[in-house]
Order: sequence, then C-alpha cells, then structure tokens
Amino acid sequence: MKRTKLKITNRKGIELNAQLELPANQKPNEYAIFAHCFTCSSSLNAVRYISRALTQDGFAVVRFDFTGLGKSEGDFADSHFSANVEDLIDVHEYMTQNFKAPALLVGHSLGGAAVLVAASKLEAIKAVATVGAPSKVSHVKHLFSHQIEDIPQKGEVEVNIGGRPFVINQDFISEFNKTNLPEIVKGLRTPLLIMHSPLDQIVDIENAKELYLNANHPKSFISLDNADHLLVQEKDSHYVGDVIGTWAKRYFPISENEMLTTEGEQLVGHLNVIEDNFTTTIQTRHHSFMADEPASSGGDNFGPSPYEYLNAALAACTAMTLKMYAERKQWDLKEVFVYVSHSRKHSEDLKLDVDKPKYLDHINKKIKFLGNLDGQQKEKLRDIASRCPVQKTIANEVIFETELLEN
Repeated sequence: MKRTKLKITNRKGIELNAQLELPANQKPNEYAIFAHCFTCSSSLNAVRYISRALTQDGFAVVRFDFTGLGKSEGDFADSHFSANVEDLIDVHEYMTQNFKAPALLVGHSLGGAAVLVAASKLEAIKAVATVGAPSKVSHVKHLFSHQIEDIPQKGEVEVNIGGRPFVINQDFISEFNKTNLPEIVKGLRTPLLIMHSPLDQIVDIENAKELYLNANHPKSFISLDNADHLLVQEKDSHYVGDVIGTWAKRYFPISENEMLTTEGEQLVGHLNVIEDNFTTTIQTRHHSFMADEPASSGGDNFGPSPYEYLNAALAACTAMTLKMYAERKQWDLKEVFVYVSHSRKHSEDLKLDVDKPKYLDHINKKIKFLGNLDGQQKEKLRDIASRCPVQKTIANEVIFETELLEN
C-alpha cells in the first residue's frame, strides 16, 4: 500500500488536505472518493480502515478533509453542506484531470448525504455507498440546536460539538434546510449501497429506511449489527470496507491485477518508512498481501506479523504434505487442522542437554485430523507432518546472501 499526500485547491481558492491510498501493486483498477462525517476528518480511524480495505479490492481511494476541518484551510463556518458537496466535486475534478475520474463515492454520516448529492451532479459515478447517512441534511442541527439562539443578534457564535468548539453563522444554519435528500435519491440512477447500524444512536435506522424506499434499483441494504455510528470498533470498519469493495466490483469491468515487478525473485517486500509505520506490502508474481506489527508493538495491525507469516507457511505446508500423503495411501482423510505458535524458550525449560544454557526459538505444532482413520494411520501422519519442506528448511542450517541493488 502506498499513500500520497495531495493538496487540492477548491473553487474558492481554499487548499484541501487529501491522501491518495493506492493498492499494494500501486496500479489501481478504479478510483474512489471517501467523504468523512460531520466535524470529523480524513484521519478518523474508520476512514483509514475502510479506505485500506478498499485498496485490497484494487481501488485507489482519495480521502480528504472538508473546508475548515482536519488539515484543510478555511473556516468551519464555510464548511456548510453545499460547500461539502462543492468540495467533493472539486476533488473529483482534480482527480479526473491528474489521474482518472473516480467512479465510486463512499460517504460516512453527513458525508454520505454529500456523496448522494454529488453523485446526482457527476456523470462519471458508477456506484455510491453510504454508511450511517441521514435522510435529512438538517438532522445534524440537533447537535447544536440549543446553542444557536444568539446567532441572529451576534451574527456568529461558538458552539460545542462532540467536545470541540466551532464557530458558526446564520448562513451555516440555513444551508441545512436547502436540500431535499429523499427527492435527490429518488432521481438518482446509480447503484446504491446503504449501510446502517440498527443501534445507531446518532442517526436513527429510520433514516436508512427512508433513503432505501426512495432509491431506485439496483439498491442494497446491509445492517451493521452491533456497530456504533462512528464505527469505533476496528472490526466494523474493516467489515464495511470489505463489503463495499465486493459489492462495488459488480459495477466495474473486471481488470487483470497487474503487479509490480519482483526483479526476477520469488517475491518483493516494500515498506515506505516515512508514511506506512510498519505496514509492509508483499508481492509475489500473482498475489499481494500485507504484513504489520500489532498495536501492542507500535504497529497498525493491518496484516499478520512476520512470525505469523512464518507460522502460516509452516501450517500450510504441513497441511498440504499430509493431504498428498493421505491421497497417495488412499486413506480417508477429510480435513486437517494445523495449529502453530512461535516463542522463545530457555533450554532448561525445554529440558535440553546443551553445552551452554541459552534461549532458543521454539515452534509448537498441534494437528487434528477429521476422517475415518485408525490410531496407526494417525501416528504415521504425525510423523509425515514433520517432513514437510518448510519445516525441513526451518530446522536445517540456512545460508543467507544479502545483495544491495542500485536505485
């Protein structure tokens, strides 16, 4: 995965902060734009996780901060709903001129309402997905309705939204009453996916119902059971991204996943030290995947750790070796479970007789068979499990050669 920082100037001359997330092979099939929730920013964990998940399906994702929010320039009072829609269209135009016209719009909460309006104005859009979107733009006024009585007299006031202070004016308030979202959705002729939690306490599930009933087919609804409005749980964000990516691919032509060159080797690992923390993209000739460190070790937990991949290689090789042996013997082996853990243990704890006590790498492997096998067959398979090629490689002395390549 590669991330590129963008500075996009909107129609009012305000510089918007944006990030372009690319797939692991850095060759996207399609482009998408993500619109964040009201008073949020593009750095919200849910935005990052959903964008990252979409890149796994070949999308490049632009996530940006609306005017006056995050790292974008401008005042929050100028970040009314119509301005949000304009920002979306301006970002779309920038991407069209400099990369490729984004064909997928994804919006969270009020950002979901914004992408619905933007989609009605952009011909290039092939699919739209919303998460926790309101059916009325004016819905957000309840967040600060008790704080705006003085606006007519003072012109502008400072309100507290989600524990943060924002300055708003009368234009900001009146903008929320100008958009008839159900009518816009009724006229939309774009495939639409509506995702909403039945437990959402910020935007009630009835909003999703109204949007869905007014939408035209093809339309889909996914219930985000047990999720909260902001998708605080990481698993909820990953689920949303996975579902959107799978759903959207139905409306885009299937493209060959062109990979970066491995320079003639079996695979390549790439880490952008400045931008990606520990998140490392790994590519073989035909596949791409990620490695990372868990949050407890300072990573972002976007993929298995290096040792988990080592365990995975051993588990996969063991299972495949057992399958081949059982088939050759025509034994009734139906399923194999291989459980693997790596740790460091002291030679004394392992009761090993060594010249000098020391810590050693220890790999524990447990195997479970399903099938009509007798005890003698299981013992033989247990013996065969230790003969898989990967285990032999790990157990044997390995010679490493490290060569520096010129840029």
